[in-house]
Formats: sequence, C-alpha cells, structure tokens
Amino acid sequence: MSEEILLRHTGDGVTTLTLNRPEKRNALNADLVAALKDALGDTEADDTVRVVAVRGAGKDFCAGGDLAELERISAMSPEENLEDARSLGALFSRLRTFPKPVVAVIHGRALAGGCGLATACDLVLAHEASELGYPEVHLGFVPAMVMAILRRKVTEGRAFELVTRGHRISAEEARRLGIVNQVFPDATFASDVDGYLRDLATRPPTALTLTKGLLYELGDLSFGEGIERGAEVNVEARMTEACREGVRRFLEGHRARAGGE
Repeated sequence: MSEEILLRHTGDGVTTLTLNRPEKRNALNADLVAALKDALGDTEADDTVRVVAVRGAGKDFCAGGDLAELERISAMSPEENLEDARSLGALFSRLRTFPKPVVAVIHGRALAGGCGLATACDLVLAHEASELGYPEVHLGFVPAMVMAILRRKVTEGRAFELVTRGHRISAEEARRLGIVNQVFPDATFASDVDGYLRDLATRPPTALTLTKGLLYELGDLSFGEGIERGAEVNVEARMTEACREGVRRFLEGHRARAGGE
C-alpha cells in the first residue's frame, strides 16, 4: 500500500516523495503518514541523497485530512485519539530532526494537515496560484501540532490570526509571512523548482546536516548557550573533509588570482 500512495524518485542527489492520492486531493490518512515515515527512514540511510522534496500528485499538494479519517476519529476513545494525533506529531518531529533538508513543493491547495505538512518541512517552494491555510477552526478543530512550528516561523500574532480565522492565503502572502520561501510563476515553475533543488543538493552534505541541526537546536538555548553550541559545531565542521577541501580550493583560487594581477 505504501508504494501506491507514496511514489519515490531519486536523481541528482534529490529524492522526491510524491503523495499519490490525487482522487482524494492527497488527503492525509494513517497509511500515508506511515508511508512518509518509512520513506524518510530509507532516505536517511542513502548517502547519495542530499535533499528530499515532498510533492503532491494531481491538482493539489494536499488538501488536508481524509473524510474517512474524520469519521473514524469521531468514534475513537480519548486514548485512541491521543495515539492517532501523536502519529502525525511524530511525522512533524521526524521532519524537524531528519538530517537532510526537506523541501515542500506546493501547487494547488495546501490546507489543514496538508499545510501543516508543508510548514513542518525546512523549506517551502510554491506555485504562484497555490493557496495555503489552516481552516480547522471552522470544524471546531485545532491545528495543534503544527503550531509548535508555525509560531517559530511567524510572529505569535500572525500565527494566532492564521489558526483562529482559518482563512486561505495566497502563496505570495504566505511568503511575506515567512511560511513560504520562494514563489515561482506558472511559466517556469517546473524548471525553477528543479533548479532550486539541484542547486541545494550541490552543497556538502555534512555542512547541510550540521547547519540544520544547529538552527533548530538554538530554539531551546539561551543566547550564551547558543554561542557556545555554535563554537562546538564550528569545530565539527572544520574537521570534516568537505570543509578542508573547500578551504583548500578557496586558497588555491585566491593564490591563482593574486598571481595573475
């Protein structure tokens, strides 16, 4: 089932995970959440992969939760609901601790859990006509797990407005708020996304991993602790072969330019 609802493709250092439930607008259900976790585990162990992209098949990235899932949870006990909610929360946490950059590529709609999934990724690229939103409040529901991430990406006031009004916003507004990193036009969307992902994948993997880990770790540290932890990561980076090679190339290039002047 995992192979049917989640497609995988790897090339040029990028693994693309495609949500493959287009007839359901790629709505999240327990099987799809489990498939994403499994795929991340497999991808983490693959040294040829430097970047992971998450996309949606069909017209939308992901329009939220499956209606069948909503019916199922309405019949659950509090204990069963907690276990189910923790499963999605674990996916968000996994994306945060995953050592490689994860990029959400949005087209069409990214709503509710779908917007939460995109927000949980490290970077978000969006089609100019895409729509994002956390409309759970209209059902008396709360986009609870994603708020731990959302309030780190936007101001508290903006986060409160987004989750209490539950309105849809454009890709450009999401970019202004800090939810989306880049908005690409329709005419060049495919090539722009491909170029962005390929470019990111050219970065030394050790530098990407150390940078991502430190960035998110800083959220739990005081300023002084952050500086100290930064010094430790700085040393870790200096000791990697990638850094030594990078410094060597830089110095050789500098000497060559100086000699030609």
